[in-house]
Amino acid sequence: MKNLYLKNLFLLFIISMLASCNMEDDVNVDVAPSYEIPTFYNFDNVSYTGQTSRLNMLTEWKAYMGTSKTMGVALDADRMKAMFANAEGAGFSQEYPKQIKSKTFEAVQTDFEALIDELAAASASTVAGSEGVSGVIESNDGAKSYLVGEDGLDHAQVIEKGLMGACFYYQGTSVYMGDDRMNVDNEIVEPGEGTAMEHHWDEAFGYLGVPKEFPVNTSGLVFWGTYTNRRNDLLNSNQTLMDAMLKGRAAISNDDLTARDEAITEARAAWEEVSVGTALHYLNGGIADFDDMALRSHDLSEAIGFVYSLQFNEGRKIDLAQINEILTLIAGSSDFENMNLYNTAVADLQTAKDKLAEYYGFEAIKDQF
Repeated sequence: MKNLYLKNLFLLFIISMLASCNMEDDVNVDVAPSYEIPTFYNFDNVSYTGQTSRLNMLTEWKAYMGTSKTMGVALDADRMKAMFANAEGAGFSQEYPKQIKSKTFEAVQTDFEALIDELAAASASTVAGSEGVSGVIESNDGAKSYLVGEDGLDHAQVIEKGLMGACFYYQGTSVYMGDDRMNVDNEIVEPGEGTAMEHHWDEAFGYLGVPKEFPVNTSGLVFWGTYTNRRNDLLNSNQTLMDAMLKGRAAISNDDLTARDEAITEARAAWEEVSVGTALHYLNGGIADFDDMALRSHDLSEAIGFVYSLQFNEGRKIDLAQINEILTLIAGSSDFENMNLYNTAVADLQTAKDKLAEYYGFEAIKDQF
């Protein structure tokens, strides 16, 4: 009997230990954090004043370049370079604490300075533009006019859209959502800015150019915010992109790095589709307006800017060779210096459009952009 009692006691001990282990396993099971994602970007300690400054600076620079649409209005290259670097002589309406140049992808900064020189030289022309001759050209109906170079490029559009890509898009998708800015402290809260990780995510959001209540509120949209809204009917880009930004910030604030990484992928993809859809929109315009050189130049210069921008998203769907192939189909080269919109062909534009649509699965809607 004593042996039987000891055996039973030992058996009970084993069962108790197994049960204890199972309970411990249950306690240690990873459970996704539970938290609410807000409807608007109304998180605590949000600041992106530097991004707002750069958006405002490019807005003023864009307005200055726009004066060149009138023949005889010469632009100052030194002033535009000062605007780029926020240096003495920029002539901004207010003092800005930041600059655009330092945040532009370093390898292409000199390309934009070359474009500035070409734009200034073209603006000095006192004759109408034509193949081989820089100057202002008018649309066939006389309703619109644009300053183009001897190569037919609307340099003001290439500069504006190119910087939207090489600065704003690059910083938003590749720098602030990149490993260097995401693998940082997420515990110490700086009043007004949040943790380092939260602040970096807010700075990415700042480059979108949308209000915190977007897309319910679409007032005051600038740059990427404008084009996100314009592509919304076909891509549902407003809500998709905003949802990704909200998800990412909420995830960071709740230390849910799995959801944060999902949001990075979603935001990069949605932002990329806005650029693709806008490029297709202007390719459609360039094909439809092919026999009107003023409209063709304007449309295709915008298309070039948005295709060119695709390279600056490190999570992009296509590679640099494919991007350069499309640019070459549009303008004969992927290098701004060797582009010529007078020599482009409708068939090449159609091929560029078809390839771009195929890469992104937009074949069924490519004609609707």
